[in-house]
Amino acid sequence: MFDKVLIANRGEIALRIHRACREMGIQTVAVHSTADETAMHVRLADESVCIGPPPSRDSYLNVPAILSAAMITGADAIHPGVGFLAENANFAALVEEHGFTFIGPEPEHMRRMGDKIEAKALAVELGLPVVPGSGGAIEDDGEALKIAREIGFPVLVKAAAGGGGKGMTVAETAEDLPETLAMCRREAKANFGHDAIYLEKLLTHPRHIEVQVLGDGRGEVVHFGERDCSLQRRHQKILEEAPSPALDPATRLSIGETVTEAMKKLDYRSAGTIEFLYEDGAFYFIEMNTRLQVEHPVTEMICGVDLVREQLRIATGAPLGYGQDEIASSGHAIECRINAENPESFRPAPGRVSEYHAPGGLGVRVDSALYSGYTVPPHYDSLVSKLIVHGTTRNECLMRLRRALEEYVIGGIETTIPLHQRLISEPRFLNGDYDIHWLEAWIEGADGPAETEDTG
Repeated sequence: MFDKVLIANRGEIALRIHRACREMGIQTVAVHSTADETAMHVRLADESVCIGPPPSRDSYLNVPAILSAAMITGADAIHPGVGFLAENANFAALVEEHGFTFIGPEPEHMRRMGDKIEAKALAVELGLPVVPGSGGAIEDDGEALKIAREIGFPVLVKAAAGGGGKGMTVAETAEDLPETLAMCRREAKANFGHDAIYLEKLLTHPRHIEVQVLGDGRGEVVHFGERDCSLQRRHQKILEEAPSPALDPATRLSIGETVTEAMKKLDYRSAGTIEFLYEDGAFYFIEMNTRLQVEHPVTEMICGVDLVREQLRIATGAPLGYGQDEIASSGHAIECRINAENPESFRPAPGRVSEYHAPGGLGVRVDSALYSGYTVPPHYDSLVSKLIVHGTTRNECLMRLRRALEEYVIGGIETTIPLHQRLISEPRFLNGDYDIHWLEAWIEGADGPAETEDTG
């Protein structure tokens, strides 16, 4: 086992990794920007190193500074967390080249899955169902129009290197397509450094279903069921639950087996998530996240597994050590992402936390690095807490979540707690009757999915 792990991240996920390490007897090194010198993960870690000023490019994306911090502290391994460098294949390779263990997948798997075009081609090789589309980068507008007419409008134009909801634009008709292509190329170039784009058929009322896997890099892979992440705003997840209200046991078993077999063929190592759109009883691969997910606690709550602990153990070279038949799912879990934002305008609301009280009780978990007196900096993602609740049934889980949200106090800053309180009283959500477009329509005051204004 490792003696010391450097955590190349911040906020609640850095604290989450620290806790797993400490429970395994591993010392931790926190890296931080000058804006995070009073952060909880910095205060609790065995050692901390300042790696730069507040802008991410000068600190949490500063690879030389992170590697130097690992060297001077004598770390054995580096855990990238989520976001920042977590899916950067070049960073993973550099970590290994400098003699540290990268706690995550093989750099080559990250590289192949990081390019959306190659990932889709690889998915086909691995036997995963995919959305009808171009199958590769679009070279010219004429080719795009031909493909779009074959698969049918509306179509989704996507950046090959996109992610996190960026680099996606809808063309409703053939007349819209030229400008949509040009716009997407510009955005791809600006956000990702190159303008490769591709086309996919736009599904009008899908759910977003993802399957959690864990592999040991020796051909052994298991899955931990699915998460339903359909409640999204501008392609950003707001609330996740597991299991999905939309799947029956046979469908759940089938997609789990399909994903497991695909990852065995890939000889995948560490935690990963395969994301699908699900519509009319069919799954369509959209991407794979070769890292830990923000919503991983939902899976942990229903399966009783510590995914970060498993990542650490596998990174030492240990075999998986258990099979699919030893993984059992129990009950229902829901995660609310709580952001430091105005709950109506969604404008970021950084500032000083004047009082803080987290809810508790049976089946309630809070992953947050907040504390009374802490100042939420304006430089980073606005996610400040994850409230995760478990119950024996979905209804029990919902009642417990309602109570937990009532208890949760974060004073001094605006948060999206009121949004979640409204959401969990909405009949469409209570009935599990929603798709990836429903939440935005509901926020805007509509009664259901805006079928004529899909944004993908």
